[in-house]
Amino acid sequence: MLRRIRSALWTGLCLCVLGAAPAAEQEPAAPQAVSAPQLRRAIDTLGALDYGVRTNASRTVRRTAAARAVPALIQAASEHADGYVRYRALVLVTGFNDPRAKDAMRESLASPNDRLRAVAYSFFEHSPDRAMIPVFLAALDNEQAEFVRPALVRALAALAAAGGDDVVSGVRQALQREVGRGEDFFRSAVIEALGDYHGRYAFDALIAIGKLDGPLQDDAAIALGKIGDRRALETLAAMQRTVPRPVQPSMATAICLLGIDCEAHVGYLAAALKFSDKNVGNQELLRAAAAGLGQLAIAGHVDAANALFEISIAAPDSTRAPVALALAAVALRNTPLMLARLEAQADRERALELVAEGFDMLEEDLAKERFFAFARRTYWESPEDSPRRRLMQWLIGKLDF
Repeated sequence: MLRRIRSALWTGLCLCVLGAAPAAEQEPAAPQAVSAPQLRRAIDTLGALDYGVRTNASRTVRRTAAARAVPALIQAASEHADGYVRYRALVLVTGFNDPRAKDAMRESLASPNDRLRAVAYSFFEHSPDRAMIPVFLAALDNEQAEFVRPALVRALAALAAAGGDDVVSGVRQALQREVGRGEDFFRSAVIEALGDYHGRYAFDALIAIGKLDGPLQDDAAIALGKIGDRRALETLAAMQRTVPRPVQPSMATAICLLGIDCEAHVGYLAAALKFSDKNVGNQELLRAAAAGLGQLAIAGHVDAANALFEISIAAPDSTRAPVALALAAVALRNTPLMLARLEAQADRERALELVAEGFDMLEEDLAKERFFAFARRTYWESPEDSPRRRLMQWLIGKLDF
């Protein structure tokens, strides 16, 4: 996540002016009856160059009753002539939580379309299937696509977290091997996955990386913090004393993730963010502090999420961008915490604008689709005129889904 957040900051920012009211119409109270021709037209325009056209197409598909939408999307993902439409159809089908999606994902693993393979691996990360272990291990030796291999690694890490028999032990051994080989970009993805899925079996390998100066040092520190083994404290404390200033936020984040002196470390990260906001030329420190607070918010630290909102609501774009990206990551990975924080904001509109800006920068379409599906279900299940339902309507409008 840290490395993806950093790279996303350089992909171009869409900091659009958002109106005072939600952009979308009132969300319907339930899935809609959409005719077969209307649905086909919507699917055919999922790849339109015009943002409004493709957004409306996605919205139409999402609001179609599953019995009609799912078969049409699965067919499009398999057969449509436009490769991007196939990709968008595969992403959209995940929002319906339909068991038929699994077969479409298995089929997509063999696709020459990198996007489809990445979606399929990401799907199996969230729906682990032990029967896929041999397929995934074989792919580990051959898959080199830049944005596919990390998704494959995360699918394996999710399986490795599930149990300890001989089959799963083979997955763990493969992931430990991957920590030490290949491009740093790929190694970073392995390290992040090991942290997210609490891969204590890789503790020694991560400690060794953490002791080495280099671009993977902060990734290893964060992973060690997420794993939660307090044996890492001595190494992290030593690193905190010696690493360059822009890396220190990662050490503070990791130590807090171990459950040690969190109030002080959140305070340090907030102070580093404020300092960087007021003193130009500290962008590396600013990005690291924002990402660290984001990691702590994902882990459930409400004070970290509050600090991100408080510092950035009226901040300049140079500060807003890293914070917006961190807040969007929190929305995707700890949705209940984010919804509670948004409900508590005095200036909810500006808070939602921050999250919307972060969504524009994050290139994680499947994770976004999962969030959108959760938001729609929450809207439908919330009492009419309740604060939660009104919040969902605002989210739907601001995020254009």
